[in-house]
Order: sequence, then C-alpha cells, then structure tokens
Amino acid sequence: MKRSMRRVLKALSFDGIEVEAARHLANLKAIDPLKIFRRTIDYKIYNEDHEVPVRIYLPKEELTEGLPVLLFFHGGGWVTESVDNYERVCARMATATNHLVVSVEYRLAPEYKFPTGLMDCYAAAKAIYTNRFILNVDADNITLMGDSAGGNLAAAVSLMARDTGDFLPRRQILIYPALYCDYTETSPFASVEKYGKDYLLTSGKMRDYVELYASSSEDYSNKYFAPLLETDYRSQPDTLILTAECDPLRDEGEAYGRRLREAGNKVEIHRIKEALHGYFALGIQYFHVKESFRLMNHFLEEGRTDV
Repeated sequence: MKRSMRRVLKALSFDGIEVEAARHLANLKAIDPLKIFRRTIDYKIYNEDHEVPVRIYLPKEELTEGLPVLLFFHGGGWVTESVDNYERVCARMATATNHLVVSVEYRLAPEYKFPTGLMDCYAAAKAIYTNRFILNVDADNITLMGDSAGGNLAAAVSLMARDTGDFLPRRQILIYPALYCDYTETSPFASVEKYGKDYLLTSGKMRDYVELYASSSEDYSNKYFAPLLETDYRSQPDTLILTAECDPLRDEGEAYGRRLREAGNKVEIHRIKEALHGYFALGIQYFHVKESFRLMNHFLEEGRTDV
C-alpha cells in the first residue's frame, strides 16, 4: 500500500461511535438518482407482533419464475445502515449473480439490543425457507448472506436454525464477518492488533459497536451473539467466507471457516489481497469487488439444484 494512501487511511481511522452522527453519515448513501430505475418489491414479514420490512431486488425487468434467492443482512455494526443505504449494493448483487436479493430491515441497537435484530433476521429467514412469503422459493435455492455485522447475523441464523430444527440452510456467504466479541488487547486474533488502528475500521469502533449491541454482560458468552463461542459446528451450511487482508476482523472470519471445515462442513475461505473492511460497498469496477463476485458466482453455481 502506498505511503500517501496510508496517511489518508490513518486520518480517517478514529475510535468512538456517536450513534446519530454515524447514522446521518451512513444515510447519505440512500441519496441515489438511479433508484427509480431499479425493479424492487417491498414486503413485510412478522416477527411476533413486529412487521419486519424486506425489499426484493429483481435481476431483470420482469420477475422470472424459479430464480434462486440471496437472503441478505446488511452490515453497520448492528447500529447503523439500512435497506435504503444498501440499495446500490443489493441491486448490483442481483444483477451480478442473477439471483433475487431479499434485503432485511432488522431493528438496530442501541434502541433494540441483542437479540432483537437477530430475531428479526431469523423470522425473515424462517418465513422464506418455509414458504410463508410472497415468493414461492425452493429452500434448496436460498443462500444466507451478510457482510460485517450482517455476516454475524447470517452465521447466528444458521446456528439457530440447526438448533431449533425450524429449517436447514444449504449455503451461506459471510463477507468479512464479525464473529467474536473481544476487540481489546486480550483478543486471540493477531489481525485485531495489526489492523486495528489505521485501516478505517478500528478495534476501538468494534468495541463500541459490541457494547451498543449487547443487552447485558451475559451476551458476551452467548454463541448467537458471537458465533465463535460455539463449540459444536456440525450440520452447518456449505460456506463461502471472504475476508479483507487489511481488516481487524480478518482472522476471526478465517478461524470460523476452519472450525466449520474441521466439523465436516464444506467451506471455502478466500482472503482478498490488500482489501479494507467495507470494500464490498465499492463500485463493481473495483478489482476487489470483481474478484468477490467471481468467487461468489462460482460458489453459487456449484450449489444450484436446478442446473
């Protein structure tokens, strides 16, 4: 990485989360003049008495019968971001993979702490996998997916689905997922120290995000809060994990993949060279994004049951 780029990154890498300011900054991404040209369907799923909004992105102008689905949980540290903010990402993902993308508007911390957001995601997944949804989709052609905190939610949904027996995901894609809960100097992962200061996402920010998400100290020992706390990784979906080389979350994502593999699951782990946390939100012209879609499409094509 060039020295000039390092200086810019260092200037942008600061600790501390001021929730409202962070949300206002994130919401700037929802301003998108191309939005009116995208084909989407808004729908709601119930988590008990709460309506969970979801947005369906079509890869083409018309809704085609039998298309596979990416069920997507957005990132943002469980605290920021929204379906609107991820509009470009999800629309691009639908086109690049020829999948319907279902993006879930789960409730955010600190107003709604763990496990509220997770249970919104779980309710959405259960509805789609058990055909209580506007689309009639073959469960074998649904892939759970999330980036960063959304990767945490996808992994937790997979564990919970296995534990409850409500449904059984066949595939999941975790993009630089947040899977642990210690971002202090006691972290067992070297990437937290190596990339925790001057590479946009800092270890200090991660500590704040985790604290805002947690409802009590007991959450720090809950496997659905931090999936790396699980001790039994059997019967998990085929998994693709993409990590960013210069990311404090890199090592925990790769460790999770190894544990899944050791338990007998089919796993691919790919480290995107020189990438920073959050790169997936960049435009399709960026090499790191192109490489990610190449890996995703290969993974998805191998898992299709209708080809």
